[in-house]
Amino acid sequence: MNEENRTPTPRPGGRSARVRADVVAATLAEVTEKGYDGLTVDAVAARSGVHKATLYRRWGGVDGLIAEALTSSADQPWPLPDTGELVGDLRLITHEVFAVFTDPELGPTPTALITAAQRSDVGAAALRAFFAARHRQAAEVAERAVERGELPAGTDGTEVIRAATAPLYYRLFVTGEPLDARTAERAADIAALAARSGLFAPETG
Repeated sequence: MNEENRTPTPRPGGRSARVRADVVAATLAEVTEKGYDGLTVDAVAARSGVHKATLYRRWGGVDGLIAEALTSSADQPWPLPDTGELVGDLRLITHEVFAVFTDPELGPTPTALITAAQRSDVGAAALRAFFAARHRQAAEVAERAVERGELPAGTDGTEVIRAATAPLYYRLFVTGEPLDARTAERAADIAALAARSGLFAPETG
């Protein structure tokens, strides 16, 4: 089910920011409890205290609300590890993904949001933007490794992060296979090994 491709409106501060925060919180709560098929504008309006006419005007419907929740998540700062070595940083990043998604209390919300986002063009576009933003932020750990001389010059930090986290998301959202801490650590180790070998650096010669 696709709704109109509406881009979320600019987000000034003050009351508009409070409305946005309330709507995002309500959307996350509703999608966690009911999934995409049970998510309705009426329910988000009732939970957030924001009139449904406002929700339709600003976000266009359910798909726009999901996109806004993802955009809001991407806006949140993500403190990055700095262990002094690439493999240590990557292990902490993959462990965070593992810990969040497998936590009985924390995991259901991001799982439900990502699953819902895949059900519409608007949500899928917001999901791609969310991961792109997160990868850009996390690429700093690879860039620091290049500065230390640990990785070849020109290494694509974003690709390093993708390589480290992709096996986790594959299990979580594609195969449904169990995810454990050792799998998360192994994914980080493999990505670090590939990066050090130059697989994510420009070809020379």
